[in-house]
Order: sequence, then structure tokens, then C-alpha cells
Amino acid sequence: MTMTVLGLGAMGQALATAFVKAGLPTTVWNRSAHKAEALAGLGAVRAETVADAVREADLVVVCVLDYAAVREVLEPVAEQLSGRVLLNVTNGTAADARRLAEWASAHGVSYVDGGIMAIPQGIGRPESVILYSGSREAFDRWAVPLGAWGTGKFLGTDPGLAALHDLALLGAMYGMFAGAFHATAMAGTEGVPAERFTEDLLVPWLHSMVDVLPMLAGNTSVSEERRLVERVALTNIVSTSAAQGVPEHLIAPLRSLLDAHAEPAATA
Repeated sequence: MTMTVLGLGAMGQALATAFVKAGLPTTVWNRSAHKAEALAGLGAVRAETVADAVREADLVVVCVLDYAAVREVLEPVAEQLSGRVLLNVTNGTAADARRLAEWASAHGVSYVDGGIMAIPQGIGRPESVILYSGSREAFDRWAVPLGAWGTGKFLGTDPGLAALHDLALLGAMYGMFAGAFHATAMAGTEGVPAERFTEDLLVPWLHSMVDVLPMLAGNTSVSEERRLVERVALTNIVSTSAAQGVPEHLIAPLRSLLDAHAEPAATA
């Protein structure tokens, strides 16, 4: 089993490095060739062209900026990809993934889409999760080598599922980050050190709230009392933010979102 990694940004380098360290024959290519030097020093084969890289591979991993770049890299070598497995871990939408899967199928390529739920430094650790969808046969064939990256979760044969779950999870993460930044800014208006506030109060509080998410996710009914309490709290957060000179645009929409979430209970 030989693999090629196309695209050696921070994530692509981490993926290729994990393959090499696992003793897997790995070829790498990047538009800026100097990014392959460190991997060549570890034992990877550096390809001069995409065609050379694909020719050496049973599994072709592509990890570039966006789907436009994916097509730009792959379309010139479409015929050479025939009979191989294409694993695309470029961030995109479910629609992007489904269109690429159709393109791959038209060229005799088995397609798997991937969503990497880790930062580059986390690749190779069991706690790092990689989501997969698309060809089940192709995933099963490569599941063991792909374990060099972390823990894989196959979500289904719809190629768009990995991208959908990836973006949903990232949305939750960025929402948490935004709320944390807002909270730190509010406390900071009174001279509270950001590091102390974060370590002593914010992180423990958020951890405790994470524990109740499964209960909230399975509960579609929201009591009128709880809705009123949430509305009062959010109103006070918005008004206090304004009084403290902290822009409330990250928090203000939450009240309408919570009201919309509670709407089925109100109309049931």
C-alpha cells in the first residue's frame, strides 16, 4: 500500500509525517517544492509533479485550501487517478463533497471525503478524530493505515456527511470561542486579568455546561419559566455589554435564536 499526499500546508505536512513515522511508503507533492524538504529528510519521496505523485500511489490524499484548488490540482491527472482511491480532507461544504464525488466516479475513482477534527499538532494522537464518508469499501481498505492520523469515524456512504458534520462541529467551536472572547472582554472592562478569569472561572464553567449538552439536545420542550429566565439574562448581558463599552453583536442574536429553538414547544 502506497500513499501520496498532495498539499503540504501545516495540516498536509502533519498528515504526511504521520504516515512516514508509521512506516508507510509515502510520496508528497506541493506547489512550493521547498515545503517537501523536511518530509524528504524523514523518508518520504518528493514528487516533482502531481502526475508523478499520483503515479506512485494507491491512495491519493488531497489537503489544500479549498475545492477550487482541489479541482485545479486533480483535473489534469484525472485519467491517472482511475482505479485509485481519492481521499479529500480539504474543508468544504456537503454540496462540494458530493460534486467532487460525482466527478471522481465519472473518472473511475473511489471517493472518500474527510473532516479533520484536530489541529496539525494533534495528528497522530488517538484523541484526534477524523470523520469519513463516501465509499465504504475504500474506507475499510484503508482504515488501518489511516489510523496513523487518529481515530476514524465512518459516517455513511453519502459523501457529504463528513463535511456536514465537520462544519457543524466547527460552528459550535467558533460559537464557544466567540462567547469566550466576549466574556473575557466584559470582565476586562473592570481590570480583571484575562488569564486569571479564563483559568479560574471561564474554563471550569464551560466544562460544567458541556456536561448538560446531551440532556439539552434530547429535550425539545422548553418551559415558559426557563424561556423567561433566559430572555432576562440575555437582555442583561446585552445591556451590560453596551454599558461597559463591549460590542454586543456577538451576543444580541442569541435571544432570537433561543426563542426560535423554543418555538416548537410553544406551538405544540
